Amino acid sequence: MVSGFKVSWLQLKGVTRRFGKAEVLSGIDLSLGADEMLVVLGPTGAGKTTLLRIVAGLDSPDAGRVEMDGEEVTHWPPADRDIALVFQHFALDPDWSVRRNLEFPLKAPRQQLARGEIDQRVGWAAELLKIERLLDRPAARLSGGEMQRVAIGQAIVRRPRLFLFDEPLTNLDAKLRESLRLELALLRQELGIPAIYVTHDQAEALSMGDSVAVLAEGRILQQGSPEVIYRQPVSPVVARQLGQPAINILSVQRRGDAWIGPNQAERMPALNGTGEMLLGVRPEDIAPEGGHVPGVVRVVEDAGATWILWVDWAGASIHIIASKERRFAPGETVYPRIDAERALLWPR
Repeated sequence: MVSGFKVSWLQLKGVTRRFGKAEVLSGIDLSLGADEMLVVLGPTGAGKTTLLRIVAGLDSPDAGRVEMDGEEVTHWPPADRDIALVFQHFALDPDWSVRRNLEFPLKAPRQQLARGEIDQRVGWAAELLKIERLLDRPAARLSGGEMQRVAIGQAIVRRPRLFLFDEPLTNLDAKLRESLRLELALLRQELGIPAIYVTHDQAEALSMGDSVAVLAEGRILQQGSPEVIYRQPVSPVVARQLGQPAINILSVQRRGDAWIGPNQAERMPALNGTGEMLLGVRPEDIAPEGGHVPGVVRVVEDAGATWILWVDWAGASIHIIASKERRFAPGETVYPRIDAERALLWPR
């Protein structure tokens, strides 16, 4: 869990959900601070959307409880929870103007807002999202990025207690996703409203989350800051969720005061543990020179500021991120050296 003391505004305790014999969520424990963006990271089918639906009150757990601001809300209807949910598919009426789409959630019977208050909130949201010029344009004439801004606007005009984002940027192109994820993180900070953001995109998790929870096969494997998840993953499954290229994972054995690497070829200073283990090392934590065992460069990728090398080394294929201070070529011999202080060990 997240290190350090934190007052949890939202808590899921032992939440389990089954569909028939399939257990989609299994004993989920999750916490969210009062001014925090929690990113739930996991692959398709991990249970991310089911988790959001339970928080929103659109689905009920078979076991466990949901608490908001100290109150149990497990069986509260969605309207009583005051939560705004933003989907990856735009829930806009194409024949309505942007203004009318933004006004729609403010005209619900529970809102009971005066016309002046509705206009003020729509103008405020439009200014925040930089869509003032689009207010009188039909939604059908918007680009994908503009539609998503309006969909986010529909959520923030209500000024809810909690935001839930269900992969809202998935359908946008890469450049627009990068721009909007930064804007969305800044917007949430400005509003000061807690949020849960689910995604399979590691870049979104690292750049947007105050806290990250890794979800796989219906279980939370680890929750912590992005740095903790990246540098101190509790298992290879968690480690593989973050990092591009992916972390290198090698089989090693303890021999005296050192670990022997693949094919018993490379010695590394001893870390904690005994017997056969799995050693994880990030590509940026392997130097292409300085080791004792030769490797052969197979592929050189230009990553802009660095090279990414695919190297056959000591019976394994590894990735190395190398400085552009020198060039590398396929077929070249290198001598990889692992930074043992950055290496990780897990039971085999």
